[in-house]
Amino acid sequence: MVELRGEIDLLAAPALWARLDSLTAGTCPDLVLDLRAVCFIDCTGLGVLCRARNRVTARQGRLRLVNRDPCFLRGLGITGLGDAFEINPDLPALLDTHVVTVPAA
Repeated sequence: MVELRGEIDLLAAPALWARLDSLTAGTCPDLVLDLRAVCFIDCTGLGVLCRARNRVTARQGRLRLVNRDPCFLRGLGITGLGDAFEINPDLPALLDTHVVTVPAA
């Protein structure tokens, strides 16, 4: 599980791409992105999520997003990405947690 915090925008995207690329490099990756502490995501941030989804799908893996924010969910719907991701409102505790802090812009 990767917990993202802060803003996922143009400034944060390169570091996040690199981290998610390394986590999705193997066969059948199973990645959970906890977005509950993300306060802002722009179109570049959505592009990062789509890239991760595409990499996971190409490797026959699974990507799950954890978020219950109605604004985020509405934004996915508006952009046509509402059905593109498996979204869970909450996540049971996992043993292995990698925290990636996204710096505020």
